[in-house]
Amino acid sequence: MVRAAVLPAVGAPLEVTDIELPEPGPGQVRVRLAAAGVCHSDLSLSNGTMRVPVPAVLGHEGAGTVLSVGEGVTHVAPGDGVVLNWAPSCGSCHHCGIGEVWLCANALTGAGNIHARTADDTELHPGLNVAAFAQETVVAANCVLPAPDGVPLTDAALLGCAVLTGYGAVHHCARVRAGETVVVFGIGGVGLAVLQSARIAGASKIIAVDVSPEKEELARAAGASDYVIASGTTPRAIRELTGGRGADVAVECVGRPVTIRGAWDSTRRGGRTTVVGIGGKDQQVTFNALEIFHWGRSLTGCVYGNSDPARDLPVLAEHIRAGRFDLSMMVTERIALDGIPAAFDNMVAGKGGRALVVF
Repeated sequence: MVRAAVLPAVGAPLEVTDIELPEPGPGQVRVRLAAAGVCHSDLSLSNGTMRVPVPAVLGHEGAGTVLSVGEGVTHVAPGDGVVLNWAPSCGSCHHCGIGEVWLCANALTGAGNIHARTADDTELHPGLNVAAFAQETVVAANCVLPAPDGVPLTDAALLGCAVLTGYGAVHHCARVRAGETVVVFGIGGVGLAVLQSARIAGASKIIAVDVSPEKEELARAAGASDYVIASGTTPRAIRELTGGRGADVAVECVGRPVTIRGAWDSTRRGGRTTVVGIGGKDQQVTFNALEIFHWGRSLTGCVYGNSDPARDLPVLAEHIRAGRFDLSMMVTERIALDGIPAAFDNMVAGKGGRALVVF
C-alpha cells in the first residue's frame, strides 16, 4: 500500500488515501517518486476541462528511482533515476511515422487501464498515464526515461512537463531566433520555462505579462527584461516596448480567450503567436477575416512543446549543467500530497510559480 492523491470523480475534492499497486508485469516499471510537479493540466483534469477515466490517481510531471522492472524491460534497471514521460509515442501511428511524436494517436491509451485499487477494492486509473501524485507508481516502460546525470531528481521532476513544454514552445513551435523580441503571457511553471528558453535562444527583449504584480521579481530572475501587469491595454503596452510594432513572438501560457486574443494583438505584423495554454471547448476566440489577411501573423497550437523527450532531455541537461537553465528557481512552494488542493487554489488565483510535491 502506498499513499496517493486520488480524484474520485470530476469536480470532486482530491482524496489522499492508501492504494494497492500491483507488481510490474511484462513491459512495466515500478518507480519510487522523488518529486512531482503540480501542473495546470492536473487542475484541468480535476475540473473536467480535460477528460480522462475516473476515479484516477492524478499527477503527470515527476521523477524518481526504479524499484523493480518487469519482463522485457532493458533500458532501465533497479536503482536508476528516471523522469516520467506522460505522453509516450507508440512509434507506429501516422504522426509518429512522420516525426510528430508529440501528436501520437496512442499516447494516452494507458489512461484507460486499471492502475491500482483502493482499500475497498475500487479500481483506479492512472490519470495521464503515470499517476505521479503517489509515493510509488507502476508505469509502462516507455513512460520512463533515464534521468540526466548531475541533475537532482527533485529538480528533474520539472523536466517531465513544464520544462519540455516551455523549451519546446520556444525552440520547436515559435522557433525564436537570436535578436527577436518575445512576450510571454502567464508566468506560472511553463511561463518561467518559456522565459528561460527565450533567453537561451538569444531574444533581445523578453516581456513577461501576468495579472500578479508579485511575480515580477520571479519573472526577471527567469530572464524577463520587462514586466507588464495584464489589462485591457496590454497589447498597446507591448507595442510601446517594441518600437511600435509588437513582439516578433508571443507565447500564451494561460489558455483563456482573452489572453489568446491579447497575445495575437501583441504580435507584430508577420509575427508568430504560439498558444501553449489549454482552454475549454466551450471557450471561443474570434478573429475577423480581414485582420487575418492584413496582419499576416501565424497562430499556432503547441502540444507538449512539440517535443520529443528522448531527443530534448539530453539537450536540456546540457543547459542545466552549464547553468543556463535553472530548475530550482521555478519552484516557489514545496509541499506534501495533502497540499495539492491548496496548490490548485493558488494556481487559480495566479499565485506563485511551480508547486512541487516532495516525497
